Amino acid sequence: MKSFADLIQRITPETYKTLKLAMEIGKWGDGSKMTQEQKELTMQAMIVWEQTHLPEEERTGYLGGQECGSKAKKKLSDEQAAMFAPAAGTLH
Repeated sequence: MKSFADLIQRITPETYKTLKLAMEIGKWGDGSKMTQEQKELTMQAMIVWEQTHLPEEERTGYLGGQECGSKAKKKLSDEQAAMFAPAAGTLH
């Protein structure tokens, strides 16, 4: 058997998309459920592959800038604020 690193080098973008979809839905393309071991190995493979093939902001687990959460919050526009306001005539 080849090493894990060798197998990662053989992953094509199409294979990566298949692995990512399987992780998202927890099933393989044929509908069979992924085992815990398969999930762990698939996630490892995805992360290693992403390190070389995707920009940082597209990688699994990317959280954005390093700015403090309170500083990163943007003020809601009037339209956005109205979406979260209680409806007229409600008690709360």
